[in-house]
Amino acid sequence: MPSLPQERVIQGPSPLDLNTELPYQSTMKRKVRKKKKKGTITANVAGTKFEIVRLVIDEMGFMKTPDEDETSNLIWCDSAVQQEKIAELQNYQRINHFPGMGEICRKDFLARNMTKMIKSRPLDYTFVPRTWIFPAEYTQFQNYMKELKKKRKQKTFIVKPANGAMGHGISLIRNGDKLPSQDHLIVQEYIEKPFLMEGYKFDLRVYILVTSCDPLKIFLYHDGLVRMGTEKYIPPNESNLTQLYMHLTNYSVNKHNERFERDETENKGSKRSIKWFTEFLQANQHDVAKFWSDISELVVKTLIVAEPHVLHAYRMCRPGQPPGSESVCFEVLGFDILLDRKLKPWLLEINRAPSFGTDQKIDYDVKRGVLLNALKLLNIRTSDKRRNLAKQKAEAQRRLYGQNSIKRLLPGSSDWEQQRHQLERRKEELKERLAQVRKQISKEEHENRHMGNYRRIYPPEDKALLEKYENLLAAAFQTFLSGRAASFQRELNNPLKKMKEEDILDLLEQCEIDDEKLMGKTAKPRGPKGQIIHYIVKLLKNS
Repeated sequence: MPSLPQERVIQGPSPLDLNTELPYQSTMKRKVRKKKKKGTITANVAGTKFEIVRLVIDEMGFMKTPDEDETSNLIWCDSAVQQEKIAELQNYQRINHFPGMGEICRKDFLARNMTKMIKSRPLDYTFVPRTWIFPAEYTQFQNYMKELKKKRKQKTFIVKPANGAMGHGISLIRNGDKLPSQDHLIVQEYIEKPFLMEGYKFDLRVYILVTSCDPLKIFLYHDGLVRMGTEKYIPPNESNLTQLYMHLTNYSVNKHNERFERDETENKGSKRSIKWFTEFLQANQHDVAKFWSDISELVVKTLIVAEPHVLHAYRMCRPGQPPGSESVCFEVLGFDILLDRKLKPWLLEINRAPSFGTDQKIDYDVKRGVLLNALKLLNIRTSDKRRNLAKQKAEAQRRLYGQNSIKRLLPGSSDWEQQRHQLERRKEELKERLAQVRKQISKEEHENRHMGNYRRIYPPEDKALLEKYENLLAAAFQTFLSGRAASFQRELNNPLKKMKEEDILDLLEQCEIDDEKLMGKTAKPRGPKGQIIHYIVKLLKNS
């Protein structure tokens, strides 16, 4: 199987200054750590410096454990975690990072993977500015600059460190001759005609929750942050390329400008809410439904690019877990999106550890909702640990005593025995899939009741859109696999994956009829309702 690039991991505990993370004083009171009670959901938050995470943990009624406790139901870390840690987790535990997500969260990895997908599906991936990765694509960039000169065109480019963050090391250029050929950089075409508010350039921080990679499940939070520049926007020219307060929308850059406006309301100042922005669009006769649809499509298509990498890495960490098992990983991602003057969204970058600092009331209000709604959606239960331990015990006993629901087929077995063996295997496969479908239905029912301000964007309810996304997923896997892991492709083509409960019950009924014929019994006809009731009772007895 293909090896994955090493993700940037911060090992060991880091000094965390909690006093600087919550200048905005909330009215929520911190709970005093109490003695752990039986049946309490526990959370280890030693890996985060953000006080809002602890406040939300308290609001959920979770019990914070000592820093060294590795058995907590929930583990929250600000930085990416080692794959070994994910491999060691019990099935009842949840950690807030997926392995492999760095494939879209590092600027250079995102550019590389997007380039591959653009070659495969150019009409579907038009939301990424043209990008070059240095030093590998230095020559291609210089050739592109020569073509522009021949056509007497001039463009502006934004240069970023390949693995930079918080706006550090970013610059604008119009002449690429002086760019170092061996530095690890990302060079992108600059979008010169952005949508402006009050004369200022801005970007959107959109929060996304991924609860599973097997199957892929994506939720979009219907609020977020609007981060504005602090100098009135003028299209780039030779005299203003260094005016970063005008051209960059990063909060970490603009907060240092004396013109940065802090305001306690969501409709004023240099930082506003997406909720307010959608009301602004509506008031100015813009199509708000299309705005959210375009954002959702950008997010899903981007995570489709990541899915083969994440699924592969996750299964490497969790070998032996059947497809559809409860995910031990989830992730809250911060998508940074720029709108051009036609309101077309452009992907700037993705943060796998978005800041949960709350130095303004708007930060507190938005980020509290993001975290609180996410934890409610996860549905962490006190019974998860107990059930997991019971399942482990039963599995150990089954291995110890050599129990197996299907007997091995001995060499020289008759045709009749072979047919019965195939039927038994088929029934077991159908029963397993039926259990997965029912579990998934139960999970979706919980999600539908507890989404809060999140909306499920994958899988979508629209069948035509789902088919479109599935075709893109197939293309992403084809690009990733390159003949190296055919088992992934076989599983994608498994017809059982798309079957509903009633379809599986019908197949089980047919298996039962065929089995009775082989045994020389007269098959008793059953109506549809009788079939369902019969098999539910039978499966419950056998489970």
